[in-house]
Amino acid sequence: MKLTYQSALKITKSGRYFDHASSLHLWVKSPTQKYWILRYMARGKRQDMSLGSINVVPLQEARKKALEAQIELSQGINPLEKKKANKKAIESKKAQVQFKDFALECVESKSHEWRSSKHHDQWLYTLKEFAFPVIGDKPIEQVNTEDILKILKPIWKTKTNTASRLRGRLEWIISSAIAREYFTQNNPAVWRGHLQTILSAPNKTAKTKHHPALQYKELPMLMLKLKSMEGISALALEFTILNASRTGEVIGGLRSEVDGSVWIIPAERMKGNREHRVPLCTRSIEILAIASMLDPNSPYLFSKNGKALSNMAMTMVLRRLKIGITVHGFRSTFRDWVSEETSTPSEVAEMALAHAISNKTESSYRRGDLLARRRELMNLWEGFCASAAIDNIIELKVA
Repeated sequence: MKLTYQSALKITKSGRYFDHASSLHLWVKSPTQKYWILRYMARGKRQDMSLGSINVVPLQEARKKALEAQIELSQGINPLEKKKANKKAIESKKAQVQFKDFALECVESKSHEWRSSKHHDQWLYTLKEFAFPVIGDKPIEQVNTEDILKILKPIWKTKTNTASRLRGRLEWIISSAIAREYFTQNNPAVWRGHLQTILSAPNKTAKTKHHPALQYKELPMLMLKLKSMEGISALALEFTILNASRTGEVIGGLRSEVDGSVWIIPAERMKGNREHRVPLCTRSIEILAIASMLDPNSPYLFSKNGKALSNMAMTMVLRRLKIGITVHGFRSTFRDWVSEETSTPSEVAEMALAHAISNKTESSYRRGDLLARRRELMNLWEGFCASAAIDNIIELKVA
């Protein structure tokens, strides 16, 4: 019979329907199971080679595949044996791809989208510390649910946030393997409908831990101590506190980003991926001038021998002071001070922290960044941070 794609779709009776235009035929097993088959003779034996389901392969594509197979036959190549050999080679290749090697390759390719090397280090740490000892040398095709549970269960209750992030990383790596046909099963690291039925929900397992922060009333004395300390790290920390900034924004900051009394942080270095303008107070400008004199040829705001400070530089200053708080916690200190000691509108404070506006409607209408109002706020903050120095002045009475 003369087959067309539409007529083939309408066939419901079981049987084989040969295409007059080629040695192709349609094998109908049931109304929903129809396959293109190429029938040919090789070494005196009849062989049937499947070219795919009609639901996936249109008639013209099936005819093209049949023609390609016939060309191979004319060259002495058995297309079915070639297909089996290719499949065997692919399976052999899969067996040689170890999870560790594939994971490291994935991390390297993904690292280009990260704004900070911190993410790269965190991915590598969790994989090397928890995953590689269990499945590092295992072919990725053989990784199963029990392997994933063996990795996650020991840390699910004690290091819940780390374990949850690691699960997501494992899911992403295996999804990449699926996309490249190194993994042909369902992803064993998927949460919804799979690990969700075995492990407890992360948000119900671990209590949220906030960054330890200093009470705002204690901050002026700390700022006085920082001002008396030597070294670029103490200067960087003082600058970070004065501007309620994040560590990464400061240690990656460039002198070229400062325009007069405004520091313009480009979008690629901001958590929200949006440019942020920081109004610099008098002490901030003074700190930048000192930092420039300490390392005059550096492109960075804060550096040693032309190299940017490490993520731990400011943390080590706090450890020397033995006050048990984090650099990031000073942002909470700032926010508490704003709420308790000023009448500043919430949106001004949130914009000073470079937080996104949670109300989508308001966000879509707001175009400015309230720079002038934020400058007033940060000048007030500067005055508060320096208030211990003012209180520390003793008036001498002249006889």
